[in-house]
Amino acid sequence: MVVIAARDNDRSFTPEEYFSWEEKQLERHELIDGLVYAMSGGTQNHSAIKLNVASLIRSHLRGSPCRVFNSDLKVNILNTPNYTYPDLSVTCDDRDREHPLYITYPCLIVEVLSDSTEAYDRGKKFEKYRRNPNLVDYVLVSSDEIAIDIYHKNDAGEWVILSYREGDMVEFQSINLSLPIEQLYEEIVFDIQP
Repeated sequence: MVVIAARDNDRSFTPEEYFSWEEKQLERHELIDGLVYAMSGGTQNHSAIKLNVASLIRSHLRGSPCRVFNSDLKVNILNTPNYTYPDLSVTCDDRDREHPLYITYPCLIVEVLSDSTEAYDRGKKFEKYRRNPNLVDYVLVSSDEIAIDIYHKNDAGEWVILSYREGDMVEFQSINLSLPIEQLYEEIVFDIQP
């Protein structure tokens, strides 16, 4: 996820007002409970990891009815007036072809973690996303170490956490993809701590 910087102003927006207002802005903004939050950039690792994940998933889904989107496309939180910009989203639902500015029915969402967003991504953001019956995998990717947690909705409708570390095969069950975790971190150099 790109870092949420701060609330941009104190005015409350309807979704229609938000879309009209945001198209005139230079940066992206999320709409949460009527308030807009400016999005700021990330680190080199954050950006490179997003690209690795997107490339691998896009390659796997080529020729399928599923579509992969980067952080330029909003996700509407189902049955709410809230819109977010996840780092990556995948939808296989035809209803998501109806609106050019957002999708509503993703089966997979990926957030690359940063220090400033990790608590939000694991907590309140996941709380909102998991209400969507189409969402099967909510993927949290560390940008500080080789570590991925997938919040996976099992066949009983229960959310379980699958944790992957160095040497593991990562399973994105929502799109039937399994691969070595190291592929997601290809060419990533972590900061050396003193």
